[in-house]
Amino acid sequence: MSDRIFGAVGLCLALFYGWATLQIQESFLSDAVGPKTFPLVIAVILGLASLAILLKPDPDPVWPSLSRLAEILAAVVVMILYAEFLPIAGFLIATAFASAYLTWRLGTRPLQSVVVGVATSIGIYVIFKLVLGLSLASGPFGF
Repeated sequence: MSDRIFGAVGLCLALFYGWATLQIQESFLSDAVGPKTFPLVIAVILGLASLAILLKPDPDPVWPSLSRLAEILAAVVVMILYAEFLPIAGFLIATAFASAYLTWRLGTRPLQSVVVGVATSIGIYVIFKLVLGLSLASGPFGF
């Protein structure tokens, strides 16, 4: 029963997300892909995954322990803080901290997490900013 509820909530979220995406006003100067494409792809994937869970639920679901649920909640809080601090700290710094914390919670040692966080941040920056020329949040240091 819990899988069906989860699938229904996910499907409602996908529908809302898709509807909200369609409300985005496009400029006449936007590129060929436009600002709606990526969010619509996410909405479709979320909707299909939710439908799969809704139509074929796990017959014997196992819920995570309370400590595991607390870790999931902490990861959600980190993602919210990431979104809040992205314009303030900039892409490189905010992404390094968020990815370092998340990789640490996934089981890497603290020093490895810092290295992975910094490498992930720089790697994504190079691909999106330098190679693709996309705009990313500039921090206090201008990058």
